[in-house]
Amino acid sequence: MTATMSYPHIEKPEGQAAHLQRLPRVRIAQIVMDHFAHGWSVEEMCRQHPYLRPGEVHAAMGYYFDHQNEMEEEIRAEWQQVQAQKDAAGRSPAFSRLRSQGLV
Repeated sequence: MTATMSYPHIEKPEGQAAHLQRLPRVRIAQIVMDHFAHGWSVEEMCRQHPYLRPGEVHAAMGYYFDHQNEMEEEIRAEWQQVQAQKDAAGRSPAFSRLRSQGLV
């Protein structure tokens, strides 16, 4: 028998990213990325993002540490998507054609 763990403030629909119940557009991965990118404490995250409540941030960090592999894969995929968009946006159509032909 497997135990199901409940996280206050967090919803994780099947096949979707975990997010805050009160603010469904705020994904847990976003909170975790702020923590690691800026080194912010829970209190600092709440100062920087006044719409967040301390309990939500604590729950998000707990969820991350309990689901670290899943969360890191989500963060990695998002990072790769952002990098691909930045590369595509910063290149002219001529550069893209040259690159696809192996000339650049």
